[in-house]
Amino acid sequence: NSQPSSNSSQEENPSAPDPVRLEVFKNRYQFIAEQMGIVLQNTAASVNIKERLDFSCAIFDQQGDLVANAPHIPVHLGSMSESVKALVNHPGGSLQPGQVYLSNNPYNGGTHLPDVTVITPMFDGQGQTVLFYLASRGHQADLGGITPGSMPPHSKTIAEEGILFDNQLLVNGGQFQDGAMRAHLRESPYPARNPDQNLADFKAQIAANARGIQALTQMVEEYGITVVQAYMKHVQNNAEQAVREAIGSLQSGQFTTVMDNGIQIAVKITVDAQEKTATIDFTGTSPQGNHNFNTPTAVVQAVVLYVFRTLVQDSIPLNAGCLKPLQLIIPPGCLLNPQYPAAVVAGNVETSQTIADTLYGAIGCLAASQGTMNNLTFGDGQYQYYETICGGSGAGKYLGTTQGFAGTDAVQTHMTNSRITDPEILESRFPVSLDRFAIRQHSGGRGQFCGGNGVIRQLQFHHPLTVSILSNRRRVAPFGLAGGEAGQRGENLVIRANGDRLILDSCAQVDLQPGDRLVISTPGGGGYGEDLQA
Repeated sequence: NSQPSSNSSQEENPSAPDPVRLEVFKNRYQFIAEQMGIVLQNTAASVNIKERLDFSCAIFDQQGDLVANAPHIPVHLGSMSESVKALVNHPGGSLQPGQVYLSNNPYNGGTHLPDVTVITPMFDGQGQTVLFYLASRGHQADLGGITPGSMPPHSKTIAEEGILFDNQLLVNGGQFQDGAMRAHLRESPYPARNPDQNLADFKAQIAANARGIQALTQMVEEYGITVVQAYMKHVQNNAEQAVREAIGSLQSGQFTTVMDNGIQIAVKITVDAQEKTATIDFTGTSPQGNHNFNTPTAVVQAVVLYVFRTLVQDSIPLNAGCLKPLQLIIPPGCLLNPQYPAAVVAGNVETSQTIADTLYGAIGCLAASQGTMNNLTFGDGQYQYYETICGGSGAGKYLGTTQGFAGTDAVQTHMTNSRITDPEILESRFPVSLDRFAIRQHSGGRGQFCGGNGVIRQLQFHHPLTVSILSNRRRVAPFGLAGGEAGQRGENLVIRANGDRLILDSCAQVDLQPGDRLVISTPGGGGYGEDLQA
């Protein structure tokens, strides 16, 4: 029912937001996204989604702009609107009721191939007009590619990283497209290793979107479509105003960071304090290269959105309004605006972390966090597993004050927000043992405020498996700020069953045998301010 109800709320002027109602709607939209996430977690099949919570759910308006989300994965949430807009603007005909679409194309709004987005248009009661879009993005434990887990450390093209979906019909006329999906997952140079699990997770994402539609339908019946859509704009406008206020307290600045492989991320932030706008210019960043650290522009947008949202002290949802005061300059053909068919799998997870650190460095408020997600994958034809490993966050100061804060030990930082798999689940589902998981003492950078400590995670293998590590900050330490010291670099180590030790590079692939152990020591965060007691 898309008509306003008899509720007295329809008599208000929706063009003039009521502060109390604005708060109600803001929380209601976010609660719907949280409900979607609960459904997705409860119905998913893979450890990656069900246990590690490597997924995100959100609501989008008629134009595909983000309205509200649950507090899931920042790199998903800030980029998902580009996938939705790619569907909204898709030239291949009009959308119909009973359709659900699947997309992961990094060159059409996506991030990297394992992050698969399921998009459901919500129509009015007559099935004529799309009112909203519901979307859920989940990281698939395996989607093909040259290594189990679809996170190859040495891919050179997008085809080596997995199977690409570009606004493909997942449900048509209310019918799940099982045959077409299986064919697409199998008919690839590097096919998916567990299609049944892929399809089960896709269905869980469909169910999550359906829950969102159910809740939004109830909301429309309660308040009327005019009010519901009007407050979507009010929520976005409120976020825009909050970001403008935060920009007003910033100074212009620039910063450059270098990654382990020599890639340079350069940014210049120019603040217009009067207009309360900022230009973020990435000119000077390395060109795209024959590696997989190339980063789709949707990911860059997600990082910028995340960083500027964190500068706002008010409780606002991360949405499209946050981006309105910001202008992004990303030169075509550079690392952050690559051209097809460049490989991008590390851009979403590793380069995004470096971009965040670089932006905070330019603002001057936060030392580098661990600067990596420590992407560990292992598997074969039977087993496929992926996890990101926590580390230390950077120390910093609160904007507009002299008050500082220390970093945090053993935490997922910046663009990731996933859990680590419980040892009981890990050891019951995969042929490995977790021998050690501990804080890496004294790995945070010293300073007036010290950086957080990383962790040590040691796995023992009981079955021959191919292991891949895709990481950063093994050669270049996480920087300190304002006289603070750098955090300790990470290390990837294999200890063979016979005692031989092999130090792995930042990005490496190795075959492990029963009795072999893998030890991942993650970086600490940078310190802030001079250590006056040193």
